[in-house]
Formats: sequence, structure tokens, C-alpha cells
Amino acid sequence: MIQPTHSSRRILLPVRPWFIWLTLGLAALLNLIPTGRLPGIPDWLALVLAFWCIHQPLKVGMGAGFAFGLAMDVAQASVLGQHALAYVLLAFAASSLSRRILWFPLTQQALHVLPLLLGTQLVMLAIRMSVGDEFPGLAYFLSSVVATLLWHPASYLLLLPQYQPIERDENRPI
Repeated sequence: MIQPTHSSRRILLPVRPWFIWLTLGLAALLNLIPTGRLPGIPDWLALVLAFWCIHQPLKVGMGAGFAFGLAMDVAQASVLGQHALAYVLLAFAASSLSRRILWFPLTQQALHVLPLLLGTQLVMLAIRMSVGDEFPGLAYFLSSVVATLLWHPASYLLLLPQYQPIERDENRPI
């Protein structure tokens, strides 16, 4: 028998569009925090973008990835288009695989998200290296592993406003 994607059997409310865009905006702001070159700091925007492309592929997609990617390119003064291309490919892959990924429990969902996040990093690395940047080392890929470990708590936090309160109505059996 297939397990539900979360431990609760409650029905989720529809997600509000303002909440999606608020979380994407907050993730973009978290990416702008100057952390230096510390390895293991996840790409918050890629994590939240992947989450919403998996859970709401009709509301969040490649257009959002492109817009937020260009914003990140400009804000971080990086090669114009590296984040945009990487996020568009991430959104496409996450949206394409969303129905498959949602069949699995959260730990297995995280294992499906890991190659998506690693692919995003590989695209950005390839673009940087094509313009003459040096290879940052294998610790560069640690941020995808950390983001994968954060999939479970991120899923819980991002789905939290959608849970219906438990109110039993004796007149309705459902």
C-alpha cells in the first residue's frame, strides 16, 4: 500500500497564491544573506521553487524560475542567465516529475529531489566554468545534500497553512 506524503490523513486546503509568492520571495531574500563562501549553505530559492513546482505545477513553473533566476543573477552580480537557466530547468524537471514524486513518502521524495538540485548546481557550475571561473571543489555540491536533508522540515512548514482544522460535524460523515 502506498503511504501518504505526510503523516496526517487530513485533507489539505487549496494553497493561496499569495503564500506561494511570499515563500518564494523569502527564499530569494535568504539567498541574498552574505555567507561568504561557506560550503553547505543551501540554495533556498531552488529548494522552495522545487517544492512548489512539485506540489503546485499549474501555479508555479518555468516562468517563475526564469523571473527569480534573473533576479538572483542581477542581485548576486553573477553571469547573466546562469541562475535563470538553472531554475528554468529545475522547474521543468520538478513539474514533469511532480505526479511521480508525490506518490512517495517524504524521505523518498527527498531522494528524488537530490538529483534535481544537483543538476541545478551542475548547470550553474558549467556556465561559470565556461566563462573562465575555477572549479570550486567538491564541497560546492554539499549545499544540495543539505537542501535535501531540509526537504522534510521545509515540506512541513510550507504545507502547514493548508491543513484544515479538525472540526467534526456530526451532520456530515465526510
